[in-house]
Amino acid sequence: MIKTPKGLRLHIGVFGRRNVGKSSVLNTLVKQQVSIVSEVAGTTTDVVEKVMEFKPIGPVVFIDTAGFDDIGALGEMRIAQSRKAIDRTEVALLVTDDWRDYEQKLLEEFKSRNIPAVVVCNKSDIRENSTLEKDADRAGAKLVVSVSATSHIGIENLRKAIIDAAPAEFLSPQTILGDIIKSGELVVLVTPIDLEAPKGRLILPQVQTLRDILDHHAYAIVVTEEHLESALGRLKEPPSLVVTDSQAFEAVSSVTPADVPLTGFSILFARFKGNLDELVKGAYAIDTLQPGDKVLIAEACTHHPVDGDIGREKIPKWLQEKTGSLDINIVAGRDFPDDISRYKLIIHCGSCMLNRKELLSRIEKARVADVPITNYGVAIAHLHGILDRAMEPFRIKGQLS
Repeated sequence: MIKTPKGLRLHIGVFGRRNVGKSSVLNTLVKQQVSIVSEVAGTTTDVVEKVMEFKPIGPVVFIDTAGFDDIGALGEMRIAQSRKAIDRTEVALLVTDDWRDYEQKLLEEFKSRNIPAVVVCNKSDIRENSTLEKDADRAGAKLVVSVSATSHIGIENLRKAIIDAAPAEFLSPQTILGDIIKSGELVVLVTPIDLEAPKGRLILPQVQTLRDILDHHAYAIVVTEEHLESALGRLKEPPSLVVTDSQAFEAVSSVTPADVPLTGFSILFARFKGNLDELVKGAYAIDTLQPGDKVLIAEACTHHPVDGDIGREKIPKWLQEKTGSLDINIVAGRDFPDDISRYKLIIHCGSCMLNRKELLSRIEKARVADVPITNYGVAIAHLHGILDRAMEPFRIKGQLS
């Protein structure tokens, strides 16, 4: 893994009306041509992403969006894509050259979703509206910056405003399991090698967990499930923690001594990327499912389905063995239904490809719609009767209600 995955980068969304200079501001800010610029309104027709280092924050993703005042049938589709980008935005840049209803509504939406926003008053060298900064301030904007993308005026002030707006967790180290292990402790990682494992590599959550262990001055051994019992038998002392791939939960639990804490990669990511309490509560909704109920399985990856796919085959099979025939819908990538009220349960993947904001947005949508939501690892642990055990490492640390 050479580069920081997108899911661990700060996502900075650039929003506004057509032809206010969103792409020009972004190109000037990053000192590269990320998006095509033109005097023709609506030049940016699709969401454009730029992955880069942005000091002192570190790795970020800039998201350039189409104008929120786009027109026509295609325009409505572009606006819908721009609106979806809000779900994963952690800092919003609202670019404008005049304060209108569009700006007011966007600012209010950012506030309602707790997204820190910087109002970027562009075209400061040629703009007719000389009161724009005061208009934005009166509208309740906390960070207002005057810039000119063409003459580079105010760009350093914009850079500073983005740093000021960045959530605290992006200015300090994040951890996957560093707070539940100690320096010098041993962690055993159980990583099945099957058709879903990428050739020559481990999957992303396994790599990130291993790196997190090393960052916290602990160490690890990595085994497949069939060698776990032999590996544990060779140790002079039991490990401090065993972490397994979700699909091997049952086999791993049966050979891991009861006094050795056990959890799963997907459960670690339920906490790292989402809200573990909510996802655990959602797992118990499995017990209330009735034949014919609608269940949504959301897979953030867009990998090619293979035989025995965990989300498309194994989880549906285990659910229907417990409940009977269910109406199971599967979505992948950034596809997530606007209307989720018809579902009795949502089971989400581990979200290694999403950032925390996007997963939390989906969890919040489920809460508003009163639909239980859980994730693969938590659901599988519950289906196999070992959820209480898999939660024990977090209860010991007082991190789970």
